[in-house]
Amino acid sequence: MNRINYLAPADWNEALDMKTNCPDAFPLAGGTDILLQMKEGRRRVESLMSLRRIRDAHTLRDGEDALMLGPTVKAAQLEHDNHIQSAYTALAMGAHLIGSVQIRNMATVGGNLCNAAPSADMAPPLLVFDTQALIASANQERRAVLCGFFQGPGRTVLAPNELLVGMAVPHLPAHSGSTYLRHTPRAWMDIAVVGVAAMVTLNQTDHVVSARIALGAVAPVPMRALEAENLLIGQVLSDDLLCEVGEAAAQAARPIDDLRASAAFRRHLVSVLTQRALRGAWARARRNGGQVN
Repeated sequence: MNRINYLAPADWNEALDMKTNCPDAFPLAGGTDILLQMKEGRRRVESLMSLRRIRDAHTLRDGEDALMLGPTVKAAQLEHDNHIQSAYTALAMGAHLIGSVQIRNMATVGGNLCNAAPSADMAPPLLVFDTQALIASANQERRAVLCGFFQGPGRTVLAPNELLVGMAVPHLPAHSGSTYLRHTPRAWMDIAVVGVAAMVTLNQTDHVVSARIALGAVAPVPMRALEAENLLIGQVLSDDLLCEVGEAAAQAARPIDDLRASAAFRRHLVSVLTQRALRGAWARARRNGGQVN
């Protein structure tokens, strides 16, 4: 049996000092990904750094300009929080689809992002909310837009001496709504073949003033469909517009053929799910006439 060095810092300062001295230490949040990878021999880890004792890592609070999420906030918390459900619906929906009830009570938002799986269910919702990753080392703090956080399957912008210490999710204006949908072979306990998150903000005449579409499991990293988003600006929802936007999102995708689905089928799913997600986001935006932050 391999010996593992177990680190348990009490606060972020101690954690960042440990990361400086032991850059190979792997952060342990919920452990639903890393522990399984270690057990199956897909990842060799010599040091684990538990974030459980760091009180600030569990933050879930509404700040002045943004919703502040600590990296160890559980999927179950996001799934059941009333404010998340109403103001950041896509995030609650993504959290609800992760694994089983037992897994959602362990899995964390930071772990879901740092694992950097293209199919991560919380990545597309956070992308459509223009989330910023809060990153720190012992010497400095910085912010990274989530679009640039992912570098490839299993890879992020985090340097060896850095940790993800939180996420800032900007407040949404009135008349905003969002949805996250995915396709899986099984209803539960499966990973997305395609995932789509959509967010729209409407004006008083139901014209789109802001729109974002994010795709999962159709490229090496979760991604935004920027050209598809631009087609919505200044428009009122219609069947023809939805078809055009769905096709634009499908063209932006970069899927591969694998055992789970062909690239062509994934592109088809992107178009279909984009249209459905936009309908859901549009309906919620029309209901959200008051401030949703």
